[in-house]
Amino acid sequence: MQETKPSNIQVTLLKGQWTEESSQRSVRSWLKLNTSQKAAIDVVGAQDDSMAMGARKAFQEAQRVGTGTLAQAAVYWLRRLPKTGQAWMRSGLLTATIYVPPNTGQAIEMLVQALQQKRPLPERALTTAVSIPSLHELKSR
Repeated sequence: MQETKPSNIQVTLLKGQWTEESSQRSVRSWLKLNTSQKAAIDVVGAQDDSMAMGARKAFQEAQRVGTGTLAQAAVYWLRRLPKTGQAWMRSGLLTATIYVPPNTGQAIEMLVQALQQKRPLPERALTTAVSIPSLHELKSR
């Protein structure tokens, strides 16, 4: 993300422990800072569905007490699980989600090829992620 974002886009990174509760605490703490009160927030992103919902809950809490800044932000969460992220996106809780297909099959194929060809495994292999809804549809919103 840091390598591909335009230079005029400011990013604030918060630490979490891959849970909804941890994400909610982290965002809640950040929202209490004076600097966050003045921040223009356009997009909120997270590494997985549970962290996304924790961040969303923290913003909703802040709005209830009159300190929230999410009103105009696009809520965009990064992950892939059909029963959580995709379902939350379809119900309107999230604006979008990223689907990363399982890569076990790809890993097994790579291992078989390496063993059959007696070559080392490649250092890395890429998995293609898909935006739901599509990037074209998101841009038109």
